[in-house]
Amino acid sequence: MDFLFTPEQDEAAELAATILGDATGNDRLKQVEAAGDRFDRDLWNRLGEAGLLSLHLPEQYGGAGLGLIELARVLVEAGRRVAPVPLAVHGPAGYLLAVAGTDEQKATWLPGVATGATVLSAAVAEDLEHLPAVPTATATADGRLSGTKTLVRAGMAADALLVTATGPDGVGVYLLDAAAAGVERLAQRTSDGDVTALVMLSDAPASRVGAGDAAGLLRSLLITCAAAEQLGVTDGALRLTAEYAKTREQFGRPIGTFQAVSQRLADGFIDVLGQRLTLWQAVWRLAEGLPAADEAAAAKLWAADAGHRIAHTTVHVHGGVGIDLDGEAHRYFTAGKRFEQLFGGATEQALAIGRSLAAIS
Repeated sequence: MDFLFTPEQDEAAELAATILGDATGNDRLKQVEAAGDRFDRDLWNRLGEAGLLSLHLPEQYGGAGLGLIELARVLVEAGRRVAPVPLAVHGPAGYLLAVAGTDEQKATWLPGVATGATVLSAAVAEDLEHLPAVPTATATADGRLSGTKTLVRAGMAADALLVTATGPDGVGVYLLDAAAAGVERLAQRTSDGDVTALVMLSDAPASRVGAGDAAGLLRSLLITCAAAEQLGVTDGALRLTAEYAKTREQFGRPIGTFQAVSQRLADGFIDVLGQRLTLWQAVWRLAEGLPAADEAAAAKLWAADAGHRIAHTTVHVHGGVGIDLDGEAHRYFTAGKRFEQLFGGATEQALAIGRSLAAIS
């Protein structure tokens, strides 16, 4: 079995790194954060023009016809630079629509999703905080949605939402025009300065996406893509901290030569290796259409645990600089903590894996 990335996958990551590196310097991020919603529309448009928002979408709808591995490679680069773009929700939502949507749904929404002109989000966060998941919205037989969804990433900017809801045939995924009647959105702010949405639905018209366990696939996609961005966050934090430890001197020597500091950085390096292994296993299985719920949970478990440890290592090694808003380290801490808990932290993922193993036995 070949575990190497293809040239196309490497090129996607390299192009993303170049664009994100040019657009996410400390000064630029400060400007975006000062605007109030931590969504850099200029960067979003640049990613769309470069085709990086559509790598995983079908060619007939403006995509590149590649797949989830390419999307995950771009997400890792976005995390490495704590990029203020909602690709970790836009990307998997678009992928689900591409593989499970009707021809009408695809033709209506995917061309805009591919360029970024249409922002797609998913309203599922509260379903996944405590597993087994139970949606907080209900659907009628003709697809009208009622209920409340919280912490919808890019929910205030989204043009369409994928909503998990319980209908007459069980839990399903529904495509909702965010401007439709019966949809009310209120802004919520997270600790990293991002703006999410509280979405209140009252008999809002929607159309079902896919059949069977489309909701389970959407959850696995979202969890895995969150783990991909978290891998970038932890890797970026570790690199930043290691460089700081080489140049910051105390008692006449770089602090990186102190045993306690070097051991924490070494532990972080091992954490990142574990994240990579579990992430790419989950991404590959999803890309091949194989069952991947357990692998997605394992990837998110590692992302949560490693994110927690490396976030704190970053701040501790940086000292006072680590919490200085004029610096960079604080962003890795807040991003790491956000992705640690998003869609359920380590405890929720371990319980999900445990339930699966118990069912097998």
